[in-house]
Amino acid sequence: MHRTNRTMAAAGGLLLATALSCTGTAAAAASPLPATAMTATADCRPQANAPDQAQAIVNAACSQLGVPYSWGGGSIHGPTHGQDYPGGGPGAHDSKVKGFDCSHLVQYAAWQGAGIALPEGSWNQAQWSGASARFSHVQGLGPLQPGDLLLWGSNPANLNSVHHIAIYLGGGKMVEARESGTPVMVSDVRLNAQYAGALRIAGAEQPPAGTKRFMTWGTGVGLRPEPGTAKPPVVRLPGPTAVDVECQQHGELVNAEGYRNDAWSYLPKYRAWISNIYIDDPAAWLPDVPTC
Repeated sequence: MHRTNRTMAAAGGLLLATALSCTGTAAAAASPLPATAMTATADCRPQANAPDQAQAIVNAACSQLGVPYSWGGGSIHGPTHGQDYPGGGPGAHDSKVKGFDCSHLVQYAAWQGAGIALPEGSWNQAQWSGASARFSHVQGLGPLQPGDLLLWGSNPANLNSVHHIAIYLGGGKMVEARESGTPVMVSDVRLNAQYAGALRIAGAEQPPAGTKRFMTWGTGVGLRPEPGTAKPPVVRLPGPTAVDVECQQHGELVNAEGYRNDAWSYLPKYRAWISNIYIDDPAAWLPDVPTC
């Protein structure tokens, strides 16, 4: 078992980006920002009727309005320091900037707003298998609702080429983390030659009643048939995974990854237990989860 790219700072449990997804300063060179087309102080809210889950995704994204863009920055918990953009320019020092890049803002909004676990990277998000609907670039904005994810790629016919992603507000507006040197902002949707369509994530599977959803971290996490390590794992999680916790209890004391904890959580989907060390939350005893 091994864990990678987890910060041990007081922020606790934050995942450093392992898939850098937005083009950063390269986007600025190709497509300068008109002053009239974007603002960090605009009315950021759903601009049309939408299901509650879709509105919650928008509201979560809008809660980060004004947070700086940081290449590789952000997690499901909020802004983090990014990585220095190798192309130089305004992003050359993004390791010192605490913020979001485009895909991590989307990932944050999906998780905080609706408990939806999106993968890392805009191209992976564009191809997410859990999408409840997809829209081609030729359909324009007509069939979209607030909370849908807008895509741009160097080849709009190939979702592997997607390099930017944003959240639709309705009325031709979107909220995005666009490029280094700018904040999370409301912009006019750019229906240009690189627009690659959209996908709908609202309507994805939600946590079963009586459970609370968390994200695990790292690779090879063993889920055990009881709250301890005496018996072999029922299954191992290949990477960060959304899990629905029913309850927690004290069990075997575990020392791993620089942490020491005897709390274990029961995952009804797997009929198995996971050490709370491997749940991506700052608290050793998970908040709002009952004792078994």
